[in-house]
Amino acid sequence: MSNFSIITEFLLMEFSSIRELQVFHAVLFLMIYLATLMGNLLTIAAIITDPYLHSPMYFFLSNLSLLDACIISVTLPKFIVNSLAGIHSLSLLDCAAQIFFLLFFASTEFALLLAMSYDRFVAICHPLHYGNIMTPTRCLWATADSWLGGFIYSALHTGNMFRLPFSGSNVIHQFFCDIPHVLKVSNIDVLHTEFLLIVASSCLLLFCFSFLIASYAHIFSSILKIPSLEGRYKAISTCSPQLIILMLFLISTMLSALRDTSDTSPIQSLLIAMIYTVLPPLINPIIYSLRNRKITVAMGKMIRRIVFPQERHVHL
Repeated sequence: MSNFSIITEFLLMEFSSIRELQVFHAVLFLMIYLATLMGNLLTIAAIITDPYLHSPMYFFLSNLSLLDACIISVTLPKFIVNSLAGIHSLSLLDCAAQIFFLLFFASTEFALLLAMSYDRFVAICHPLHYGNIMTPTRCLWATADSWLGGFIYSALHTGNMFRLPFSGSNVIHQFFCDIPHVLKVSNIDVLHTEFLLIVASSCLLLFCFSFLIASYAHIFSSILKIPSLEGRYKAISTCSPQLIILMLFLISTMLSALRDTSDTSPIQSLLIAMIYTVLPPLINPIIYSLRNRKITVAMGKMIRRIVFPQERHVHL
């Protein structure tokens, strides 16, 4: 009869029974979390405070940094608190909230990356019409549509997964409420509906991927036509970060969706989860901020204004 008991909470995997290692994991993840937050929030602040960065590309980038900060905040803070408190249970409501926000921010980020790739396509392939095409209103609509689309997509999946009670094992071999593990204890009707939703979203993903391939094919063909080597390098440097982040996002999503949850060790599960929940938000500010001179200069100015506010009064 235990196989048919109704699940009201999930038990997250304990990576170590040694108290010292639990504290070490909490401190390590706390450092990663704070570094990720600092990188993304500094990027947002630099873009907001520097008027020279008030352009479509940096507007999209500020939204991307906000999404990265939100994505990592869904899983890590709860894991850090649980590790320090020695708690390994997660209520059904908390599990649903984690899955909803993880899907919400991840799908919104993918939609935003599509908008950013289109922005680079217009900037490189149609530079003379860039101002007429990428207007502030259209950028706002593209961003709003990304957030709205992510919300609808997440609501459909989360509402379907949690519309019927769970039965079976409530153990999740992960440090957060992972979707594949939740689906393993879902009702058969939920699995059928979820399969249809996944097929529909996969078709949409395939269409978006085809659009991206066509866009970057035009971009690189236009770059090759630039006569000067310096112009080619500048064009590549503006579009390569989006391509790198997009490939990292797609690879991590595929690892999440295609992996076998029953045939992975605890360490493998931890590493795979970190690849698609922790690594992209941590790497994105490095790819953009450290490789982008305008952002690093804006960060330097902003930090100097905060640390040495008296210099501003002297100049005035």
